[in-house]
Amino acid sequence: MRVLVLGSGGREHALVRALHRDPAVTDLHCAPGNPGTAEIAANHAIDMLNPTAVVELARRLTIDLVVVGPEAPLVAGVADAVREAGLACFGPDKAAARIEGSKAFAKEVMQAAGVPTARARVCDTSGQAEGALSEFGPPYVVKDDGLAAGKGVVVTDDMGAAMEHAAACDRVVIEEFLDGPEVSLFALCDGQDAVPLVPAQDFKRAYDGDAGPNTGGMGAYTPLPWAPPGLVDEVMDTVIRPTVNELRRRETPYVGVLYAGLALTSRGVRVIEFNARFGDPETQVVLDRLATPLGGLLQACALGGLAADQRLAWHPGAAVTVVVAAENYPASPAKGDVITGLDEANAVPGAYVLQAGTALDADGRLVSAGGRVLNVVGSGADLAGARAAAYEAAGKIRLRGSHHRADIALKAVEA
Repeated sequence: MRVLVLGSGGREHALVRALHRDPAVTDLHCAPGNPGTAEIAANHAIDMLNPTAVVELARRLTIDLVVVGPEAPLVAGVADAVREAGLACFGPDKAAARIEGSKAFAKEVMQAAGVPTARARVCDTSGQAEGALSEFGPPYVVKDDGLAAGKGVVVTDDMGAAMEHAAACDRVVIEEFLDGPEVSLFALCDGQDAVPLVPAQDFKRAYDGDAGPNTGGMGAYTPLPWAPPGLVDEVMDTVIRPTVNELRRRETPYVGVLYAGLALTSRGVRVIEFNARFGDPETQVVLDRLATPLGGLLQACALGGLAADQRLAWHPGAAVTVVVAAENYPASPAKGDVITGLDEANAVPGAYVLQAGTALDADGRLVSAGGRVLNVVGSGADLAGARAAAYEAAGKIRLRGSHHRADIALKAVEA
């Protein structure tokens, strides 16, 4: 199988790494990729938001399967163009990708499917926003209706800050606050059936103790020892399958991975959001644990051959990932700083480094090129061992001004 992965971040490096380990994948490409993916795949410098360029590349490389990593190409209709060209594609078409591209559309689908979620109001004016905020009260939850690279949500007790965020967006969805711990669950879908992966938890706030602004994610871990028994089956029955069925009813069958961001509230499971792609950085730990070859699974989704009763195989133990972020992330991250210590980090038993916001400078040195620069993954027999490996490896990396959270998976280990 010849596979092309679209994207350039840590999620795509994790996907490429997992596909590289699949013996059925004989040729592996990434566009545009990063210096990390270049070590195990052939990188191609194209605009992944350009459907024509993607199709031309896939045809030239005689690709059997295109895997779309980020959300932006999906919303831009890249998957539509790939399928129209007669090529297999893992990733929803433009219409189905609205489940992430528009928070208002996602709420509409959830309401029609009977999916449990927060009460919400769609607001186009400041007056509507002020009314909705007053109705729900603090903590205020304000979501940009469109794509915002994981940073379009503000949760605050400050009415002024909530209104400021609403004013900065063309359209917002304002919701009631959901209490309880958050869980991420991915389900692989072929338009009709869906198979779950293991749940994970990520950490959105920039600093320890869930302080600071929201980010794209500062770390993640799996498994979740505190999760209630039967959680995955409940979510599949009340969230994933009803949503897939509703999209199929609308003649927009969902092919790809459906990400459900969940809150385990005092009133039961509630959906916080849907994403139309693998979440980052949860993908890094979930794929670390996956023992079933990834290429065959993604191809089965693309071709409509996923078995609803398929049971995936998982490596025993646990995985933890720690995000090393650039100076001043998430506000205006510094770029161009030299990164060293990756060889030492990769030499730590049970640990390895995935590259995210990296590039090579004119002298061939690895430098920072984004906010979330590296994902350091640790695996072990349990969360304590995985966490120790991840943090030992993270301590080997040198990047001027960088920062990372020190408490990823800490509460789960202590409990």
